[in-house]
Amino acid sequence: MKPFEFFGPTRYVFGEGVTEQVGGVLADAGWKKVLLVYGQGSVAKSGLLDRVKESLGAAGVAFAELGGVRPNPEVALVREGIGIARNERVDAILAVGGGSVIDCAKAVGFGALHDGDVWDFFSGAAQVTQCLPIAVVLTIPAAGSEGSSSCVISNDELGAKNGTNGDAFRPRVAFMDPTLTYTLPPYQTAAGVTDMIAHVCERFFSGVGPVPVTDLIATGIVRALIEAAPVALDNPQDFDARANIMWAGTLAHNDIAGCGRSLGAGRAGGWESHALEHAISAFDTSITHGAGLAVIMPAWMRYVWREDPERFLLFGQEVFGIEPLEEGDEGFEGAGTARAWAVEATIDELAAFFQSMGMPASLDEFGLAPENIDAFCDLVAKARGEEFGCFKKLGREDVRAIYELAF
Repeated sequence: MKPFEFFGPTRYVFGEGVTEQVGGVLADAGWKKVLLVYGQGSVAKSGLLDRVKESLGAAGVAFAELGGVRPNPEVALVREGIGIARNERVDAILAVGGGSVIDCAKAVGFGALHDGDVWDFFSGAAQVTQCLPIAVVLTIPAAGSEGSSSCVISNDELGAKNGTNGDAFRPRVAFMDPTLTYTLPPYQTAAGVTDMIAHVCERFFSGVGPVPVTDLIATGIVRALIEAAPVALDNPQDFDARANIMWAGTLAHNDIAGCGRSLGAGRAGGWESHALEHAISAFDTSITHGAGLAVIMPAWMRYVWREDPERFLLFGQEVFGIEPLEEGDEGFEGAGTARAWAVEATIDELAAFFQSMGMPASLDEFGLAPENIDAFCDLVAKARGEEFGCFKKLGREDVRAIYELAF
């Protein structure tokens, strides 16, 4: 087990009807005025936004508004929100939505306290050290942004989608009501579950050997998601299934699934699959992040597993009950062949699970083509450099090969 620090400052208020507590909890924190950040219509149509506003008003908490956050949130709207936050002199930022809305709120929160442009934090020119307090009413469990130190923003002008990390912008409080997820479309539910599993896998396959306690937490989260997702897709109003998915999304990305697995300071893992997916959803911002990961992550696994087969064997055994055949069994002349079968079977099972939820199997299902690979490689290099990764160092030719496997 490697040295680590685990910081979890978020207060989670979890259960049916917790939205009614928003105003009171924020008032008790001493916040007199907040910037309310939300998306492109669903929270208003559902009546949730009005209920949040009523709760704020009843508690005497004033608010300004920033609406219209899109999936893959864009830096121009973040800049607009920074202007509002400064002009209105808000005490905190309240996000009502999923990961895109929360990430936009985070960027507004630390951008409002920065003398330069907020993109400085995403280009690597600046590091986040301070942020206005962030609160969250979660409506889409997927990104885990309600408890994470991650923030990802797109820049359409540059054709980029970059992330930054910092404990300063971990949310102070997250209100989590599973009933708010009953109306999520099946595709969005499935993409969210895929993203959660990817968050676990990025840490699990981090280039560090066994860390039994953390490894069992990680694989347990994945097993719980594989059990709950089909139930939620078949019966969208199954409270327990929705609740387990929502809580799993938080645990998948608040860093508890990576404790002791980091090769250096900061988060465990090289986040290779995320880097490769960010390039394709920067290239085409209509691509849902989780859906992109459903294709990219199995392709990355097939390319790198020989660096450490034991990690994949452990994952296969704990998640799917897959064990390698014994040396000498029919068709398996040696232990290496048997192990290769077990690893490939593990990756096949994971990809098949994604596809069983309606996720895509290849990049051409997004309307992408192999001719786009050069552009993807350029975007990855711009965001992560010419070589990156922990489980296996990836250069441009490695990146190209993984994209080829994804078609």
